[in-house]
Amino acid sequence: MLRRAFDLGITHFDLANNYGPPPGSAEENFGRILKEDFASHRDELIISTKAGYTMWDGPYGDWGSRKYLLASLDQSLKRMGLEYVDIFYSHRPDPQTPVEETMSALDHAVRSGKGLYAGISNYNPEQTTRAVATLRELGTPCLIHQPKYSMFERTPERTGLLTVLGKEGVGCIAFCPLAQGLLTNRYLEGIPVDSRASKPHGFLKQKDIDARRLAQVRALNELARKRGQSLAQMALAWDLRQPQMTSALIGASRVEQVEQNVAALERLEFSPEELGEIEKILA
Repeated sequence: MLRRAFDLGITHFDLANNYGPPPGSAEENFGRILKEDFASHRDELIISTKAGYTMWDGPYGDWGSRKYLLASLDQSLKRMGLEYVDIFYSHRPDPQTPVEETMSALDHAVRSGKGLYAGISNYNPEQTTRAVATLRELGTPCLIHQPKYSMFERTPERTGLLTVLGKEGVGCIAFCPLAQGLLTNRYLEGIPVDSRASKPHGFLKQKDIDARRLAQVRALNELARKRGQSLAQMALAWDLRQPQMTSALIGASRVEQVEQNVAALERLEFSPEELGEIEKILA
């Protein structure tokens, strides 16, 4: 999947310390493949990682303290065999740690050369405004924000986060643009036995896939078919229609999914009528 993505022009690979299972294994695997296949292409790649969720026991293995973030970054670099990452994120705001401390850790990561740019994820508009202002005062601008955003998760629109990012000049990259696979053809006939929703510990729950939601998925799929796209391709294009949206993250499990998702770039435009139909379906 990594090789095919690179061949198709994808140069950004998004990781986090806790991605697995077990935590850390995604970075280890990526580091191994990077060494075997991509070492000579390092300067063509944007590699990002994050810290903010539980990584180890004790008071300093979670959230947003300076101690945790910088220790985690060192561990991530070791797992991937890298001297630096291109973007280092605070994965979520910490209600117990002043934003000034969390942002000072990102600033230090950039000034030490272990991260080229600083980013934040899962911050609401007010938290984003404070984080961006703090980083600007420190002299390390916030490059990008990574929120959850899809047709079924429109909080960044509703809360004004996208407006804040546009005003502040901060990029936006959506995670879960396909709603954990719900905005694909996987659930058109219900819940497959091997799907994410069938597993007890996944983010997508069976209770989230009721008759109303399935009806929406099928109606959206029909509109995508009329556009000459798959539902996943239309969902990605819909995310990218936002002027603040820099990119969208996909979590593929097969090479074919990478190819199909990249093909969304062949049709990004929407007519006013299509956008109106989407709103009608989602309402």
